[in-house]
Order: sequence, then structure tokens, then C-alpha cells
Amino acid sequence: MVKVKMWHNDGAKVPAKPQSEHKPEVVGCVSAQEILSELNSLIGLREIKRLIEEIYAFVEIQKKRQKEKLPVEPQVLHMVFKGNPGTGKTTVARIIGKLFKEIGVLPKGHLVEVERADLVGEYIGHTAQKTREQLKKALGGVLFIDEAYSLARGGAKDFGKEAIDVLVKGMEDNKDNLILILAGYREEMDWFIGANPGLRSRFPIHLNFPDYTIDELLAIADLMLSKRQYVLSAGAREELRLVLEKEALAHRHNGNARLVRNFIERSIRQQAVRLVRKTGVTRDELMTITREDILKARNSY
Repeated sequence: MVKVKMWHNDGAKVPAKPQSEHKPEVVGCVSAQEILSELNSLIGLREIKRLIEEIYAFVEIQKKRQKEKLPVEPQVLHMVFKGNPGTGKTTVARIIGKLFKEIGVLPKGHLVEVERADLVGEYIGHTAQKTREQLKKALGGVLFIDEAYSLARGGAKDFGKEAIDVLVKGMEDNKDNLILILAGYREEMDWFIGANPGLRSRFPIHLNFPDYTIDELLAIADLMLSKRQYVLSAGAREELRLVLEKEALAHRHNGNARLVRNFIERSIRQQAVRLVRKTGVTRDELMTITREDILKARNSY
């Protein structure tokens, strides 16, 4: 169990590493309220935000009770994230790490993101070694295991079971120094937790990440574009809505924010192709994505 525990901030910083290499990321010095504001600025995810604010409130009140020498309730904070790709699971995990550092649950709060290939080896003993290495990297922060259900898909003789055993032991050995988040498709994660009774009690917090609505996907597109100083023309917005209505249905398991990001990037490239040979391009033209750009991006999909 992870007990609420006060930590002294020694100012140590985690070196920034490329995300693709599954290395810890820098966790800056910001207040809990700033981190919660970052969470609340995300599109959608109403129930996710509510639950995380509940956890924050619980930890803060336990600290006040501890200061008054009142009994403190321990709480297991390991989590299961269930939902399709592109629904914000990794983003929320990163925010949770930063929040837990700031409120004293974790000393570092960095995120280490791994998948089956990072944990499971090719021969006897290799899996335990690889899994312990990832646990060591994540100490003081969050170990985020994507598609965690794949660890149990190979049957009794698969090395994935060994990885699960090592993870469970690592959780017990580092009760106050590690948070595990298991993530994946909803049905597969339900099966995974159900097939491993020992995990059920260790992961009591389940967060369901719903698919985004079309309006939420449009809002995500606006946010992505505004950060790059682009805007959609009125015609482009209507065309993008039609694209999202069609593509979100056709790509249910890999749509959502990833679909929007990929489509926006293609639209920006199409705008560049349209403008590159034009003389006297204005600032507004450089910033505006038109219906033509959206149509050509759609045809290139």
C-alpha cells in the first residue's frame, strides 16, 4: 500500500530524455494548483478530472490530520487506465506524476513509459532483469505500462507472467516510492485484471477514458492549431467536421486525438504546398487553413 508521506524537496532534477526511448522526463517546480489547472485545461475527461481532484483532496487532508496527530488513512494509489488510443492516458499519467511530487506522495514524480517489449525478455532470467531495470528507472515516480494486458496473453509458459510477478514484488518493496499505472483497451484491461486476482486489490483506482465527441475533437484541433499560430477558415471547419465524423467512426481504435493531430499535420503541409509558389503571401494567408487544404489532406489519407 502507498501511504501518504511527507517528502523534503531536495531540488534534484531528472534529466530530460526522448519520449521514444521510454526515459524519465523532467518534472518542473510548479504548484499543485497550477498542475490542477493544467489538468482542467484538457479537453473533455470530466470524470477523470473529478477523480484526480478527489485524490488530491484526500492526500491534502491526510497531511493536515497528520500535523494534528490524528490517525492517517493509508491509500493504495496504483491505477488502471482504460480506453482507446488517443484519449489522453499518457498525458494524464504525466500530470499525475507531477501532482504527486508536488503534494508529497512521490519524491520525483517523473514518468517512465514502457510496453511489453521493454519488460519481457527472450530467455529464462532475462525478463526479471529487464523488468527490474525499468522499475529502477521509475523509482520516485510513475511507471506507465501501455497495453499491459499483453503481459498475460502468452499462456502459463510465457515470460510475461514473470514480468507481472516482478512488478508485484517491486510494488511491495517500494511502497512509498513508486506508482504503477497499467493502461490499455477497456475490454482487454478488464480481462487482464480479472485473470490476475492478485492485481485487483493492488490497483483499486480505475479510470475510464471515453472517446472524444466530434465537438471535443474540433476543440482539440483548434488548440493544436492555435499553438502553432494557425486558424481554420469557416469552410475548413465545416469540412473538418465532416472528416472527423467519417474517420472517427472508421478508426474507432486509433482515432481520437491522434487522428486529429495526424490530420492537422497533413493539412498544414497541404497549405504549404498551396502557398510555396505564390508571390506576396500575406500574414493571414500564412496562418489560415482553408477548405482546399482540408480536402487535399483528406484525399491524401
